[in-house]
Amino acid sequence: MPTPLPANAIKATQSAKVATVRRFVFLLLERFTLLSFAGAVEPLRIANRVAGKPLYSWVLAGEGGPGAYVTCSNGAAFRLDIGLDEIERDDTLLVCGGIDVQRATTRGVLNWLRRESRRGVTVGGLCTGAYTVAKAGLLDGKKATIHWENQDGFIEEFEHVRLTKSVFVMDGNRWSTAGGTSSLDLMLKVIAADHGEDLANTVADQLIYSTIRTDQDTQRLSIPTRIGVRHPKLSQVIQMMEGNIEDPMSPSDLAEEVGMSTRQLERLFRRYLNRSPKRYYMELRLQKARNLLMQTDMSVINVALACGFASPSHFSKCYRSHYNTTPYRERGTQGLPGTAGIGVRLSI
Repeated sequence: MPTPLPANAIKATQSAKVATVRRFVFLLLERFTLLSFAGAVEPLRIANRVAGKPLYSWVLAGEGGPGAYVTCSNGAAFRLDIGLDEIERDDTLLVCGGIDVQRATTRGVLNWLRRESRRGVTVGGLCTGAYTVAKAGLLDGKKATIHWENQDGFIEEFEHVRLTKSVFVMDGNRWSTAGGTSSLDLMLKVIAADHGEDLANTVADQLIYSTIRTDQDTQRLSIPTRIGVRHPKLSQVIQMMEGNIEDPMSPSDLAEEVGMSTRQLERLFRRYLNRSPKRYYMELRLQKARNLLMQTDMSVINVALACGFASPSHFSKCYRSHYNTTPYRERGTQGLPGTAGIGVRLSI
């Protein structure tokens, strides 16, 4: 048996570990979301400032290599420090995604992520960067999250990923965030784990960030907050609608589930949402259909079936009535300037 280390040696080893500067490598994909990137790097900068010494460092990586520039979705350009080079095993590699992440997810990027993950590097995705990490196969069997607007397409493409609606997820050495300010929550969690809650709370105070979320918090507002109405039965019905898109429930079944008549349900929707339950349900289904059309390569027929339409002709008619274009033309707009998200939609 190996001789146990004396207590003073263990303490010295722990102190050395704490004193080590932890490095983050930010892989900037073209048209990445600035807010998510800034939300990740600013807590690290402030932690260094508050501690009065370097606790964290970071470099910007990309396919263009040192000196090249990557432009984020708002047009600002960032100069890269390194290319897709071998990094240290103790580094944390975070993929910063944004608009049109499918196009930005190149073969070179995927190969680099796979190679570094095999070496034991922690890999994560910020905003739609989770798509790139999943495309590399690094989230198979793992829990993950992505912006709520991109979840429909993500579920269809990556069936082996355990997608959640959490603000952020840390499943072993695979991390992901939902976009927007969720990067702040992830980094405050990292700082707390590395250097204690006091430092993390001080950093949050410096950021005027008064409510630190955990991986148990969900990214979307509650239904009453979203619709601006606090009526328990109305919220319950909408929740059932959102959970039954592929096989829509009838108004009578919805009414029965909440203990009211169909006529009462009709009056409830008219009073608070100025539309019928049937119309509201149709709008939910069409929104999901639009997400799938613009985020996946599913056929129009399969999109129709996934959203509860019995025939492509009925789907096309409803889609055109609501969006003033056909599903086929909508699919044809992918990749045009000004469009956004996984494929084309925008994530915060």
